[in-house]
Amino acid sequence: MTLRHIRIFVSVYQHGSITKAADALHLAQPSVSTAVKELEDYYGVPLFDRIGRHIYPTEAAHEFYSYALHIISLFDDMEKSLKNWDAIGSLSIGSSITIGTHILPALISQFKKSFPNLTVRVTVSNSGDIEKAILNGSADIGLIEAQAESSDICVHPFMQDSLYAVLPPDHPLSSHQSVSLSQLIKYPFLMREHGSAARKILDSCLAAAQLNVQPLWESTSSHAIISAVYEGVGVSVLPFMLVERDMKEGRIAAVPLKPQLRRNLNIIYHKNKFLTPNMRAFIEFCRHYGKEQL
Repeated sequence: MTLRHIRIFVSVYQHGSITKAADALHLAQPSVSTAVKELEDYYGVPLFDRIGRHIYPTEAAHEFYSYALHIISLFDDMEKSLKNWDAIGSLSIGSSITIGTHILPALISQFKKSFPNLTVRVTVSNSGDIEKAILNGSADIGLIEAQAESSDICVHPFMQDSLYAVLPPDHPLSSHQSVSLSQLIKYPFLMREHGSAARKILDSCLAAAQLNVQPLWESTSSHAIISAVYEGVGVSVLPFMLVERDMKEGRIAAVPLKPQLRRNLNIIYHKNKFLTPNMRAFIEFCRHYGKEQL
């Protein structure tokens, strides 16, 4: 059993197909099939059930996949370290949409001044997708607005942000010093989609206050919600950093919630991840950046 066998297994597991894994690895399909068969013979357990033209991972495969990811990750990290790859290599960052839009560009720009030869690759998606990327090893470090759900992930806050009521400028509540959720939900309500960090926090607060709301709109785009608020379609609750510019330009009104609704912006990484010097440097840089914003 070799590292090659493990890499092939991981590809087959992730693609759910011998053919797709062979294409991704630029290998002949029989070579991939043989490698999987050799792994099954070596451990004496089936890793995939073959049903018709499809394959399905067994319980043993699920268990093996978790170990395989970390074996590959540790090997790659060793290669980077021994070859001084930290200075001239790459760092993979996953970021939630709000952080990726309003924080990460300036943060990466400043970080690159200290690591000019480092290639920083970024994926921006919702917090749930970034957590998955950390778990499957496709991202080294994540920056998200929510608490990670998996116990395999380490979470460290580096900044805070507040959620604000977002209103048309001429709305009856726009002149208030603060508004409550119970006041807000009396109006047509616009919300982010299920799975977004802001939606999770808002749903939790609504449930705690025993408030029920049927959103008029649900959108993956905060900018679409802001535009709809500007046009008088309804009201919303969004992170202040997302609406600050539109508020200053007079397109919308942003009013603090009562009680105040704050949330942590978090650095996440897998608990078994070997943190190379450039990863540690990026984590410390994020913390320092967050302190500067207070």
